Amino acid sequence: MFELSREHEAFRGSVRDFAEREIAPHVAAWDRDHHFPVDVVRHMGDLGLMGLTAPESLGGAGEDGDFTSLCVAIEEIGRVDQSMGITLEAAVGLGINPILTYGTDEQKEQWLPDLVAGRALAGFGLTEPGAGSDAGATRTRAEIDGDEWVVNGAKQFITNSGSEITSLVTVTARTGQRENGSAEISAIIVPSGTPGFEVEPSYDKLGWHISDTHPLAFTDCRVPAGNVLGERGRGYAQFLGTLDDGRVAIAALAVGLLQACLDLTVTYAGERQTFGGPIGRKQGVAFQIADLEVMLQASRLLTYKAAAMKDAMDRGASGAPSRAEFKQAASVAKLYATESAVTATRIATQVFGGYGFMEEYPVARFYRDAKILEIGEGTSEVQRMLIARGLGLPVE
Repeated sequence: MFELSREHEAFRGSVRDFAEREIAPHVAAWDRDHHFPVDVVRHMGDLGLMGLTAPESLGGAGEDGDFTSLCVAIEEIGRVDQSMGITLEAAVGLGINPILTYGTDEQKEQWLPDLVAGRALAGFGLTEPGAGSDAGATRTRAEIDGDEWVVNGAKQFITNSGSEITSLVTVTARTGQRENGSAEISAIIVPSGTPGFEVEPSYDKLGWHISDTHPLAFTDCRVPAGNVLGERGRGYAQFLGTLDDGRVAIAALAVGLLQACLDLTVTYAGERQTFGGPIGRKQGVAFQIADLEVMLQASRLLTYKAAAMKDAMDRGASGAPSRAEFKQAASVAKLYATESAVTATRIATQVFGGYGFMEEYPVARFYRDAKILEIGEGTSEVQRMLIARGLGLPVE
């Protein structure tokens, strides 16, 4: 049976204490006011949560951290609030890790110390009005002009892109055409405040009210030629690798939501009295809560198995899985955990009855927050397509 190490479980306890002390008491008000708590983000940096995958030389945890630790932190933050969970997930998975994995030494030294410390945030601009899962349909363009790139285009649904501490957004853009006629796509670092880079007003979202999410516009936006992330023309491949890791992290966020739904319903079903006893005595309620436990355990095992595979690959461990095996495990974990989380919030709301429809109860917020889990980092349909391809099926 797969189990987390004692070190990971001890780390879980410290993150849970932080989340219950610093986040839980304020979540309802932040959600109502659509408030992004910059001080809490900085505190997460002080605790080292932003640096769990980074080396000590850049202020990270080094050997004391790994991808599994990041997933544990995302789960525990997400158990209290999904918006803050995705803030951490995006800060590391979409902000730090692409630069850490693909950036030059100069790019790492310039940007990562502040990002790892939580003094700054970074976004990753991939999705466009006409290009989401079909990233090859990217319309944003970057043309070289002397020693600068000139970027024109638009991005949408970009997390951590417009906060007061956002320092940069990495955007994918067409930078040319390959010999076979396909688009050459590169990733380019655009610092916040660059002329021609406009952060448009934040979205009025169904859920994730605390998360910082904006559309972005680029109009003759000039950045140095050296701001290409890694190798020119590798932006699409970099994006695919980033999404593989992100799918596991989103699965961890879903596990946190499942745990919250289970905890809340068990407590409520034991306290809520009807017909002379607690509703937890009724099989119709008890069996639904039992289903939550099954979904939680299965989702957690799938998620941390995939995280362990990622860590084994990063360490170059003997018998480490192939990239294809990890990609398959990531899609399986993401698909099952996120769809289970959406089901869990529906069950929790049903168990709470009329109270579940009231914003004063957290199940209402979780119900609103859950749906996006089936969409972000690759929709459920995309995951099914990838899993089928991994099985050798010629699915399109």
